[in-house]
This record gives sequence, structure tokens and C-alpha cells, in this order.
Amino acid sequence: MPELPEVETVRLGLERLLTGREVKTVQATWAKSFPNDELAVQSQVVGARVTAVRRRAKVLMIELSSGYSLVTHLKMTGQLVFRDGAVRFGAGHPNGSLVGELPDKSTRVIFTFVDGSKLFFNDQRKFGWMRLLPTAEVPNIDFFQKVGPEPLDNTFTAEAFVARIRRRPKSTIKAVLLDQTVVAGVGNIYADESLFAAKIHPAQRVVDVGDEQLKLLYQELRRILKLSIEKGGSTDKNYVDAEGKKGSYLSFAQVFRREGLACPRCGATIIKLRVAGRGTHICPVCQVAAH
Repeated sequence: MPELPEVETVRLGLERLLTGREVKTVQATWAKSFPNDELAVQSQVVGARVTAVRRRAKVLMIELSSGYSLVTHLKMTGQLVFRDGAVRFGAGHPNGSLVGELPDKSTRVIFTFVDGSKLFFNDQRKFGWMRLLPTAEVPNIDFFQKVGPEPLDNTFTAEAFVARIRRRPKSTIKAVLLDQTVVAGVGNIYADESLFAAKIHPAQRVVDVGDEQLKLLYQELRRILKLSIEKGGSTDKNYVDAEGKKGSYLSFAQVFRREGLACPRCGATIIKLRVAGRGTHICPVCQVAAH
């Protein structure tokens, strides 16, 4: 599943490409992927212009001039593919639908704009969804009520981060980082990378991690997320940006998927273990668990 930097990469590309375009037609081929009333679609989507593309955690919101938004979650195999002549944007699950002829058998929704350009929502396994809601009501849906703060929000301070992490003192620090109700959008890659940068063992219990270590973790997590966004996201097999360039963060990763290689900090061999039910990459010398 995409993490915050990948979804932000998608958002940036879509906002640049879609803003101002007027929807001419909407064709949905799978109701569960597009569970919306047809009359609402015709009155609130068709004829409306895209005014903005926003993100909250791993969810995208395509805002329309009608006062409605298309709230979209790609889940495991979703894709958003934009086509306008030679201009191509593809993001999502790594299969031929990103670059092949569309629509294909994975296409669930097709938006055709007045200028002839198209946006395809593809999803092989049909777990993703695109829901039409009044924009003013979007913050009130259950997911947004439960999800934690955005880690890159300027109002989210180190002190607030520490306080939220401390809510689960007996849990491992990695499990808490992965908890979307604590902090939004952080997944396996960025948990491993930020814990390595802060020299914290992922299996360390929160109660055994000092406030200064947690503040350093906050700084490193934000730095790494910003770096990944600059590099176009981490999942280089899954995402291409608006120019068709693959995300490149993993080429700069320090520990993730580097088991058996030398730690860039101390030279020890990076190992892989399981923490919080996830494959976890660490340096056994730099990241020592307290006993």
C-alpha cells in the first residue's frame, strides 16, 4: 500500500494536470469501486471543474466546483492514470495498465473531460474506492475522525509527537509509528528509515525510549519524508510521476531492503527481522535494544 510520500507525489501530479478541467462524462464499470448515486454524479460531477487535489494521510480528495469531492483510496492495487495526447501520468500498482492502452479489464471508472483528456481509475483486486461527498462533509467521515496528525504539518510539533507516541507505552516503537491513529501516513519503509536515522531499535518499548530520542525521531521522520517527496516517492516499481519518471527514494535508502549490505554509518552488516508483524531492516550495531 502506498505511503504518505507516494500519495503526495500522486497529488502533486494530479493537481497540476487536472485543475481547471471540466468533466464531460463519467463511466463506472464496477459499483463497489464507485459507490455513488447516479443522479448525484450527473448533477455534481458532470459539468463541474476540478478546483484542487488534496491529501489526508493516504487518501486523495479531488475537489470540484460543485462543492463536492471525489474521495479516493487506491488500497493495494489501485491506479490513477491520466492521458492527454502525449501527456501521460501513471501512479499505482505495477502492471501494464500504467502504460498500456486504456480502458482495460482493470478499469473501474473513466472520467472524460471537455478537452478530450481522460482520467482512469484502475484496480485489479477491486479493494480501492472513489466516493462522492460534499466537500464540507469530508472531514467528518470515520477515517478522517480517527486518523492522526499529518507528520509534515507545520503545527505538528516535536512535543505533540512525543505526547502521541507516549499514549502506547508498552508497545514497540515501530508498532506505534505504523499506527495511523497516532501519526498519519507512515508505513514500513519510513518507519525503518527514521528509526535507523535516530539510532532506535524498532522492537524497543516506548516506555524505554527517552524524550530526547523521540524528538530526534520526529526530526528524522520529517526529514526523510520530505526527501522522499523530493525524490518522487519510494515505490519505484509502483509509481511514476507526471513526467513518467519513477520514484527514486529507495536508491537513497539507508537500511530498507539492504539486508546483507554494509551499514552506511558503521560498516556492520544490515539484517532483516520481524517487528510488529512486518519485515524490518536494522543495523545491529547502531540500533541496540535496551534490556
